Amino acid sequence: MTMKKTGFLFDQRYLLHDTGPYHPEVPERLQAIYQGIEDGGLIPKLRMIGAARADLKWVETVHSVDYIRRFEEVCFSGQRTMDSPDNRMCTETFETALLAVGGVLKTIDLVMQNEIDNAFCAVRPPGHHAEVSEAMGFCYFNNIAIAARYLQQQWNIPKIGIIDFDVHHGNGTQHIFEKDPSVFYYSIHQHPSFAYPGTGREFEKGSVDGYGFTKNTPVLPGQGDEDYRHYVNRDLIPAFDHFKPDMILVSTGFDGHRDDDMSDVKLSTRAFSWIMETIFQMAEDHSKGKLISILEGGYSLKRLPELARNHVQILLNEQVHP
Repeated sequence: MTMKKTGFLFDQRYLLHDTGPYHPEVPERLQAIYQGIEDGGLIPKLRMIGAARADLKWVETVHSVDYIRRFEEVCFSGQRTMDSPDNRMCTETFETALLAVGGVLKTIDLVMQNEIDNAFCAVRPPGHHAEVSEAMGFCYFNNIAIAARYLQQQWNIPKIGIIDFDVHHGNGTQHIFEKDPSVFYYSIHQHPSFAYPGTGREFEKGSVDGYGFTKNTPVLPGQGDEDYRHYVNRDLIPAFDHFKPDMILVSTGFDGHRDDDMSDVKLSTRAFSWIMETIFQMAEDHSKGKLISILEGGYSLKRLPELARNHVQILLNEQVHP
């Protein structure tokens, strides 16, 4: 097996986004992820990437100018929430969100310049719930949507495939691209039950020119490894074989683990490795191995270290041991 040149985006400034007490999206998530990768002896094998502040012109490819301005004003005024009680914030949140976007764009540059083959971006705040003009579900800027637009406009990459295996549907990402045939959005997620945000049903397939370029696989509460394997083989692989993306971006959520309190899906640690191994092979088949994984959810501090370690080992093209 040939080792890949893998980047790891991590920055201590991502810890400055303070969501307050009793909130699941905490700085300790990133600390647990880093610890797992470090304890696995992987840091020396990785290209470490620090954050960079995004130019607002790239954020504006996805979000409205009014929303960006409102986010900045709400944040700096000292308010503790924006748009919903879930979206807890502090005075550093706006700048941290810009660093998250900017770090992802910096990572894209390294991939496109062939300095690395792939990367895991351990960023916060997460992004896939963020709408054009609304903060939702712990998310403010839609990191992966901005990444797709950046790839198209800065690097002239025509077709982007987005795979979202966070246990919650990426409503923001879907809505941003639902009329766009140049971006294929696939999501596998829990639905129905209490699963947030309630979107992502099978009949949601995009609209106008983008009809057929959105595909959702809802998973019932209590389903697990074998169900996911069946659905991914049935839905994702044929869709991307047909679409043939030039670049694959992944909304990586570890919150479908059976030890994560944020869902009723019952995935094992091994299932997450299988999912990522499958995506890794799809990148080999379609995008010359170019693949960028961007952190979304995952709230079990007990499980995040092993899940992140395995995730990065797969990107490095190393064997993951059970």
